[in-house]
Amino acid sequence: MSATPPPAAVTAKDWFRSGVAGMASYLDAAAIVSTGIALVLYQEPLGLSAGQIGALSSMLTFAIAVGALVGGRLGDRYGRRRVFTVTMVLLVTGSALLAAAPNATFLYAGILLVGFASGADLPVSIALISEEAPEGAKGKLVGLSQVLWYGGILGSQLIGVLIGGMGELGARIIYGHLAVVALVVLVLRLRVPESRQWIAERSAAEEVPSAAGNASAVRRLLGDRRYLLPFLALAGFYCLSNVAANTKGQFGTYMYVNAAGSTVQIASALGLAAQIVSVGLAIVFMRVVDGPRRMRWYTIGAIGFVGEFALPAVFGVSIWSLALGNLVGTLGLAFAFEAIYKVWTQEKFPTLLRSTAQGTTIALARVLAAVVALWTPLLVEIGPEFLFASLAVLVAISMGFGYAIDRMRGRRAEGTPSAGAVETR
Repeated sequence: MSATPPPAAVTAKDWFRSGVAGMASYLDAAAIVSTGIALVLYQEPLGLSAGQIGALSSMLTFAIAVGALVGGRLGDRYGRRRVFTVTMVLLVTGSALLAAAPNATFLYAGILLVGFASGADLPVSIALISEEAPEGAKGKLVGLSQVLWYGGILGSQLIGVLIGGMGELGARIIYGHLAVVALVVLVLRLRVPESRQWIAERSAAEEVPSAAGNASAVRRLLGDRRYLLPFLALAGFYCLSNVAANTKGQFGTYMYVNAAGSTVQIASALGLAAQIVSVGLAIVFMRVVDGPRRMRWYTIGAIGFVGEFALPAVFGVSIWSLALGNLVGTLGLAFAFEAIYKVWTQEKFPTLLRSTAQGTTIALARVLAAVVALWTPLLVEIGPEFLFASLAVLVAISMGFGYAIDRMRGRRAEGTPSAGAVETR
């Protein structure tokens, strides 16, 4: 295992660049949670059935998957900055459609745009953070994106508390918030330059053509054992854990209202309280991720993540089992889910495969989650305890993949697709 690099000084410029790029995570989380709240509020005035709510939620997740797959590859080929500028334009447009939607047709169009844009934004933004971060602080700055991810959840849930009783107007407000944030991020990103590491590696690839360089990025991931094993393990980890997290994010409010007999306001308030704790834990993650005790914290998170879904499965779905599960689950989300996944994806792959690898695993995970989301409202009506038990099992399996990934930690990803030089971390 390679030695952990010493802590590096992080400048204000580093924080700004990482924060602006990391807003991809804020917008991704906000899009999912806002849709979970807004569709409940749109349900009666726009005449949405349980099947339509499931279809719209599934469409959002599937669009994120397609966006991640396309955006990841485009980010490796054409640069991080170009992709994450275009995605913000699409996100502003889609959010505005959702905020102004007079009927379900506009919802379908807006969700397609928002999902595709947020999915395409994620892999290129995280890659830029990692590539521009100083040595010894890469995990910390990638971890900042997770704090912003929680910020997206918190912002949406706080708005949900305030507008939960407003019906249709509340839905329009929460989507309007998404449009405004995306517009601000677009303006700020115009000040962020392209990744210097990507420019250097891309120039080397163009100057030294090779069979490896001419092969597609996905073929290189699947055809080289050094990349294939981490890729498969990361896909297993993120696909299974994301099904559970996505179900909670998209249908948390729906379960409180339709399975536990609560209200949108109570669901948003309890979720908000749990997410405040999550922000603090995400800051702890930033402090420990570059150190030697990473996996000790991962184990604590794994136990909490499984417990989040096991509690309602064992004790029945109620306001209190859902609330306690959310609180315990904050450990899992902080130390054993998306934050550590983002760090692992940056550690395992060379520059011109990095965005593609992350985009592909995100796409696989979101497609699986989209299939589950299509049936989730019906499963809640049939038997929510069975649904929670199934999610607990999936999370437990995914945590095993995490330990396998850790045993790969410290391997060096070999060179760029063209140059073949060893790229150290």
